[in-house]
Amino acid sequence: MYTNLHQNIVSIIKEKSSIKQDVFVETANAFRMLKDLAKYQIESLKHDVFAIDKRVIVEYNDRSEFMFEIKIGGDSLVFQMHTNIFDFDDSHYIRKSPYISKDTTLSYCGLVSVYNFLADSFKYYRLNDVGYLMARVFVNKESHYFVESKNRKITLGHDDFGSEKLITEKALNLLQLIILSSIEFDLYTPPFETQREITVSEINNATNMISIQTGKRLGFKFQFEDDKEIK
Repeated sequence: MYTNLHQNIVSIIKEKSSIKQDVFVETANAFRMLKDLAKYQIESLKHDVFAIDKRVIVEYNDRSEFMFEIKIGGDSLVFQMHTNIFDFDDSHYIRKSPYISKDTTLSYCGLVSVYNFLADSFKYYRLNDVGYLMARVFVNKESHYFVESKNRKITLGHDDFGSEKLITEKALNLLQLIILSSIEFDLYTPPFETQREITVSEINNATNMISIQTGKRLGFKFQFEDDKEIK
């Protein structure tokens, strides 16, 4: 005998779980497209960069179904697709979009995060090193998308959720902007005061001080971090 609660459960599954399955499929398709474009971009760059200096590393690594990495020079960019689906709270700016107001389920999004590490962090197993979140790409059931980043160069042209779909041209442009942004900023020496102390364990580390934390954000500040943080 069906009760009202039973019908409510079925209704919620229909309204949410099925839609989230659709969102997952669209996000997975977008992520596979980014993978293919990354392979293409790296092969193209490799040819041009090697003609200048064969010592510069340019490579693509497929880490898993939901993660890939591209290395260019001293930078490593890790693209990771989250397997869960997310919604946004009422204060988020996309909630004010007419696109969302016509169908609230359009706010359900899959997530692809892009992190910038130093390539040497992986090469020398420096497990204490930090990565920097370059961008977050959100994709919904209609393949509409938007990008969050502190770098406005990355979000430019990728922030109109209601009218833009993540087609090949858009995805390639986004990929190139992320690559360019990562290699534009160099690793600066950390301030002297932050490096005054070191433990005996760190100095005696068999891998020659690899436990000393390193990351691009140590010692300098991105210029765009002075801007107002994206809400």
